[in-house]
Amino acid sequence: MKTGKHVLLALVLAGIAGCATNNAFVEGKRLIAEGKLDTGLASLEQAARENPDNLEIRAVLARQREAVAARFVFEGEAARSTGDLEAAERGFRRALEINPRHERALAGLEAINMDRRHTAAIKRAEELLERGEYAVASSEVRSVLQENPMHRDARRLIQRITEMEVQAAQAGPVLKTAFKKPITLEFRDTGLKSVFEILARTGGINVVFDKDVKQDSKTTIFVRETNIEDVFKLLLVTNQLAHKVLNENSVLIYPNTPAKQKEYQELMVRSFFVTNTDVKQMVAMVKGLIKTKDMHVDEKLNLFVMKDTPEAIRLVERLVALNDLADPEVMLEVEVLEIGRNKLLNLGLQYPDQLNVNYLTAASAAGAAPFPPFQISSAGVNGNGSNLDNLIGFVANPALVVNLKRQDGIINVLANPRIRVKNREKAKILIGDKVPVVTTTAAANVGVASSVSYLDVGLKLDVESTISLQDEVSMKVSLEVSNIVKEVKISNGGLAYQVGTRTAATTLALRDGETQVLAGLISDDERTTLSKVPGLAELPWVGKLFINKNVTRNKTEIALLITPRIVRNITRPAKGASEVHFGTENAIAVSPLMIGKVAPRALAMASSSPTSGADANRQWPSAPPREEPRPPPPPPAEGTPVVTLAAPEQVSAGQEFAVSVAAAGVDALPPGELELNYDPAALEPVDEGDKSGTRVLKLSKGGGAVDVRFRILAQKPVTTQISIGNVSFKDESGPLPVPVPLPPAVNVDIR
Repeated sequence: MKTGKHVLLALVLAGIAGCATNNAFVEGKRLIAEGKLDTGLASLEQAARENPDNLEIRAVLARQREAVAARFVFEGEAARSTGDLEAAERGFRRALEINPRHERALAGLEAINMDRRHTAAIKRAEELLERGEYAVASSEVRSVLQENPMHRDARRLIQRITEMEVQAAQAGPVLKTAFKKPITLEFRDTGLKSVFEILARTGGINVVFDKDVKQDSKTTIFVRETNIEDVFKLLLVTNQLAHKVLNENSVLIYPNTPAKQKEYQELMVRSFFVTNTDVKQMVAMVKGLIKTKDMHVDEKLNLFVMKDTPEAIRLVERLVALNDLADPEVMLEVEVLEIGRNKLLNLGLQYPDQLNVNYLTAASAAGAAPFPPFQISSAGVNGNGSNLDNLIGFVANPALVVNLKRQDGIINVLANPRIRVKNREKAKILIGDKVPVVTTTAAANVGVASSVSYLDVGLKLDVESTISLQDEVSMKVSLEVSNIVKEVKISNGGLAYQVGTRTAATTLALRDGETQVLAGLISDDERTTLSKVPGLAELPWVGKLFINKNVTRNKTEIALLITPRIVRNITRPAKGASEVHFGTENAIAVSPLMIGKVAPRALAMASSSPTSGADANRQWPSAPPREEPRPPPPPPAEGTPVVTLAAPEQVSAGQEFAVSVAAAGVDALPPGELELNYDPAALEPVDEGDKSGTRVLKLSKGGGAVDVRFRILAQKPVTTQISIGNVSFKDESGPLPVPVPLPPAVNVDIR
């Protein structure tokens, strides 16, 4: 008895423990379903610890762990896409607490570290850009683009730097090298090395010649008040020479031949990951434009690696950034409405249309025996002469049917599919059925083989969209509506179908969000059948009792509404970003070869009388004597201030954009101010400053750049102007009379 009591007590305790475990298991699943992930997962782990042999609990726990970790990773990725790196890191770390080896969470943390590093690099680049250090800022931005070519801030900043450099180059070269001092040279058939020696002494640079530079080379040059760097480059190009900068004040000069280029020209190896374009097309463009031969293509990674000069690498970098753009996409909102009206009227008396007479006995009718032959003879049956008495008349169909039927039906079939498609790709929509069609083939000595094919019946829509830069969608639309009219039996016992078809094809262009209606695909079928009793139906008044009327009318109409909504489009690049300086056919250069004018009459021809030193090395050209001596040229200017204004050419309504104002060549000037004018009816500054249409911007000492962000107020397409009204520099004594050429106003097209 005691043993039985102990066993019963153990069973009761096990049942209580099992109920507690089940309660924790059920509670954990409920909490996870409600979104309380941590508490629910803790309840499931408690249930697994209390009942470790329960395979169901262990399986649910493992599945829920993976699901909860995936949800945390999803939340982290969503927070990272919005720029909230702290929330993203918390989500990834919570996922790693559940699964320390979760690959997506580990990759997310690495991506966050990269984003923080990129954010710091972009911030440094913006600070350098404000100080006017374009080259260093460009290097910082390009380091970010090398790791993430689609970084938005980096792409925006590199475009801004490019536009500022192009505008500064158009206004006039602003050189910040160690040998930008103006010089006047007048030599005829003078030794080339002697001219370089004078340049080196005047500019404070060291010149080293390669052993293959010809000792007896002669040159002729006449320049006045021209930068030493411009003269230096001009002498190199005209004498088939090249140079390599060794340090801040040392230059190596060597012959510009293929052999010497291989010895001295620096080469770089760069990997380019192509994101949206086929890598083969990108490589074909690079080979055709840059003439690069040493390239490797990896189609699996959509990657190509090239080896070339730093100038060529930078040029390819800009070409990839300009052409590796995501394909435009459009969302097609389609609404299909099919309206069908069916009317059926069957009214009247239906009389029998057949009267059969045959020889039939009761025994044969009951046993379903075949009819005996009908005979007429003199002896008859049983010697009575004929069997006409056995003829029996009967009606095969019902003797009389009264039809009183009327049916009206309205069918509305509505479909509203949405399909997203890339530019120049086809989108197909089929709303209907696939009807099987059996085909039987008989072959000698083989037998009969059957095959099944399917026929599409219903509404079929094919759309091929082309998205333009003006946010217009050109579409080729093909609409086909088909239905089965009737079934047709073929000789071999198979079944075929007669299909009715209505088609429409057109090409149209719609704006973003504009709706087009395609209607008029109407099918109207009306049939009237009168069943009459011959003779009696023609009787007046009474004849209607011998007529059965059957009227059938089927009418269907198809209406199609299609609305394109552009999800992503290509932004037209600015002129400064799309125009890339290449150099010459034989050499790729970063900047064009030009001589900058640094003083009045700097490009005038020199007179025959000497005006400077180095008389022993000069050979003066003959010139007619002048009656009046030429006055000496004024001293050269130390630097001409250059102000640039950059803004995007096109902006969509409701968006924000940045306007950049930069000043260069003002190293020796104090801080200044400039007035930025805009239309307050079309634009509004984002910050809390003055919004009256004129904004006063502060320029720090030495120049730099200032950005102002604007928000579009105009709701209709319009073109607005942004201009600089005045630039002034002030010191402790007051305003300085410094003439500053103002840049032209920029036009911003609001779409």
